[in-house]
Amino acid sequence: MTHLFGVLSTGTSALLTQQRAINLTGNNIANVNTPGYSRQRIRLETATPVGTAAGLMSFGVVSRGIERVYDRYLGIQINAEASRSGRWEAQQAALERTEALLDESGGGGIAAALGGFFGSWQDLVLKPGGEVERTVAVAASARLAEAVRSRYADLERMRRELDADLESAIEQVNRLALQVSELNRQIARVELGGETANDYRDRRDWVLKELAGLIDIQTSEAADGQVSVSVSGGRPLVESGNTWALRVEPGADGHGRIFWPDLDGALTDITASVRGGRVGGVLAVRDERLVAYRERIDEIARGLLAEVNAVHAAGFGLEGTTGTDLFVGSGAADLRLNPEVAEHPGLLAASASAEGIPGNAGNALRLLSLRDTPLLRGGTATFEEAAQGLVSLIGFDVQQARAQAQHTSDMLGFLENHREAVSGVSLDEEMVNLIRYQAAYQAAAKLVSLADEMLDALMTMVR
Repeated sequence: MTHLFGVLSTGTSALLTQQRAINLTGNNIANVNTPGYSRQRIRLETATPVGTAAGLMSFGVVSRGIERVYDRYLGIQINAEASRSGRWEAQQAALERTEALLDESGGGGIAAALGGFFGSWQDLVLKPGGEVERTVAVAASARLAEAVRSRYADLERMRRELDADLESAIEQVNRLALQVSELNRQIARVELGGETANDYRDRRDWVLKELAGLIDIQTSEAADGQVSVSVSGGRPLVESGNTWALRVEPGADGHGRIFWPDLDGALTDITASVRGGRVGGVLAVRDERLVAYRERIDEIARGLLAEVNAVHAAGFGLEGTTGTDLFVGSGAADLRLNPEVAEHPGLLAASASAEGIPGNAGNALRLLSLRDTPLLRGGTATFEEAAQGLVSLIGFDVQQARAQAQHTSDMLGFLENHREAVSGVSLDEEMVNLIRYQAAYQAAAKLVSLADEMLDALMTMVR
């Protein structure tokens, strides 16, 4: 009887175990298109052997748990590449918007305005007393000041838009950090009983990848399965079930800064140490590239205020006036045509001497000569070359960002494809497994049926 019930027990354990394997295979097939899902497999072992008259013998098979097919080191690589990819994609998007703002193709840029400005003074050289020529020169000067001022303001507006992008990204960082914290608690609760929280771990890995795409992070896993996440400088963002919510507050320049709160509520500015992810890309454009572009424009404005004003003030207008500045302001932010000149074009100092009015165009010629004089960029560039250089610089930055974004995207795609090869679900493989488990299940059912027939025959004999 013992051996007969052993056959029944063997068949029953085989039925139950193969059914679990079939269920697991079905779950793999169902999640073949689920992002971040890692293929699972059942771990089968022979049942604990027992002593029999024939010797030590095992009766059946048991499942010792469900394993997640996963390469942790590959996951770390994917997060690191996601951070780099997020940074360059953000830089590309922001720089392309900046390039559109400073586009010279429509003729409304600084370089075009400088060309119009010097062209009007060339006409004034030919006819210094002409009313039309003076009116055009005044209009061209006003247009130049407006082009410099508006482009400078456009870049500041762009920085404000990036402030909004920064706040949105930090909100997402805090939301994802809360998800990681909650998943930590669920994983610890499940695995406390000896189980493996495979689905929760998949979900957490997916959230960590999204988080890495937003900001550079470092992670470490504790013995209880909970992950600690820290941001630049090693400051914790998630630790066990706790989170630290990053904040965006205006800095001294009025633009958003990232602050990390400690346990006492004190805020630490970590803006300078954030380099990766979408946040790092936004900060790189806002605080480095746009600032550099604004400095280039401001250099042009200061050159106009210093060099053009110096030449213009040394000349004489139609009524013998001298010492008149053509432009007023302190830099690109407030550069404007002198209102007096705007109202009275006769104040344009085309003559080099009071005696030569109105036919003398010596001062207009001196001012026109500034067009070909390298006064900017440390004495290496003319006004127009400096303006064209700014456009070229932006174009170069955009090309670099595009190339880096493409490269990091390709690398991330390669790593994700490698992850799919390791952890992804292969329908062909799962179908083979399904056939194997189905055949084993049918054989186990045949074994149970056979044991039942043997028991019936034995009971008949007893009766």
